[in-house]
Amino acid sequence: MESHSSKWFNVAGPCAPEKHYMLPVLPRLPGVDTLIDKENYFIVHAPRQSGKTTFLQELTKKINSEGQYYAFYCSLDSTQNMVDDDKAITRVAEQINRAIKISDISDLVKLAYPDDSLPNPGTSVKISNFLNYLCLNLDKNLIVFFDEADCLSGPPLITFLRQIRQGYIDRSYSSASKFPRSLALVGLRDIRDSIASNHPEVAGAGLASPFNVAAERMTLANFTEREIGALYRQHTYATGQVFEEQAIAKAWYWSQGQPWLVNALADIVIAKQLNNDYSVTITKDHLDQAAEILIQRRDTHIDYLLERLKEQRVINVMEPIFIGDDYWDDKVTDDDISYAIDLGLIKQINEISLPANPIYSEAIIRTLTQRLQKRLPLELANRWLDSRSLDVTGLLKGFQQFWRQNAEILGSPYNYKESTPHLVCFAFLQRVLNGAVEAFNREYALGRRRLDIEVKYKGVSYPIELKIKRKG
Repeated sequence: MESHSSKWFNVAGPCAPEKHYMLPVLPRLPGVDTLIDKENYFIVHAPRQSGKTTFLQELTKKINSEGQYYAFYCSLDSTQNMVDDDKAITRVAEQINRAIKISDISDLVKLAYPDDSLPNPGTSVKISNFLNYLCLNLDKNLIVFFDEADCLSGPPLITFLRQIRQGYIDRSYSSASKFPRSLALVGLRDIRDSIASNHPEVAGAGLASPFNVAAERMTLANFTEREIGALYRQHTYATGQVFEEQAIAKAWYWSQGQPWLVNALADIVIAKQLNNDYSVTITKDHLDQAAEILIQRRDTHIDYLLERLKEQRVINVMEPIFIGDDYWDDKVTDDDISYAIDLGLIKQINEISLPANPIYSEAIIRTLTQRLQKRLPLELANRWLDSRSLDVTGLLKGFQQFWRQNAEILGSPYNYKESTPHLVCFAFLQRVLNGAVEAFNREYALGRRRLDIEVKYKGVSYPIELKIKRKG
């Protein structure tokens, strides 16, 4: 289950009790109340660690506190990789039963079955019968949120959706067949995309029909720079520790509002770098150092994303971005592009595709060049730096000579064949310049036909452009 990524770091120490900070999560998905009031079924999808679970749990509490409807939250993460239809659907029923057991609503709790006595009417109606039973025995309409719904796949996903569709249809004309007023499927990906790409034989069977409303496909927004400032200032109010405005701007720059990164950057600065010394003002330099630590540390969340770089459909999307090409060729499908966006690896701005944020950008390149770094000869001498300046022209000529002599030996990392020259150039520059220069920044985006590199040495910025050259 996704962690509560909208919650911020712990504050603990002599100056403050342990505490979590968080922004209101409900405004991050405007319009959801209207969907529920209009009895719609809808889909919410967003990248990992973007706050989906926190959002659903807060929304469930809000609905139940208002008293007009009953609502419960149910995670389907335990169905991951379950291919047997009956076992997977039984697990879904067990998770529904568990969810109503631990809800704070007595009228729901009393409808739960003892663990060993769940009814077994048959796989094809097990979920629809259970939800019908709940709705028939409640005095208010029911709202259901299925989190991690995209963990279901293959035949179990089709069986699950068929039951949701049938219950949705039956509720409109049969008083004996009540069904949830509103229902949401939440996950990393839009389940309808999964059906279209992996189950074309049933894509036209109407399984997605309950979700075909005007605003059915929704995604959680990242934090804005203003929201990051509001979140960080909660810490200031509690401890007196100040974030400079430039530090907040740096947090926005590095994270682009991705909630997990916003939280992780602040946690590294306060807990790791400053050891909870709240007397120190937090500057932009602290945030830059935290970003570097985060890139090197490669927490589980980042490692998960980087593992996706080995998938061919991700390679198809990422490679043109690396080399600054202006098109995706015919082998790249819309589903491939949607997949990379849904993972949170890339974003699109004005039809230009680029990495989702500078932290992912740097982590991606370092991952792909890591193997190349190990293959580079140890005796690469740095002949282009002296105590005052950097000889960029000599450096690039040195790379050209190195490439001619070593291209065939180095090979391509993870099958990124088209972008191998660019990746080898990165590895070469990192090996030669690492530790000697103040900064080594890259900027790449599909459609610019170039890849920009900035090297800073002795306070001077040296821009480098790598351009693609095509024959014909």
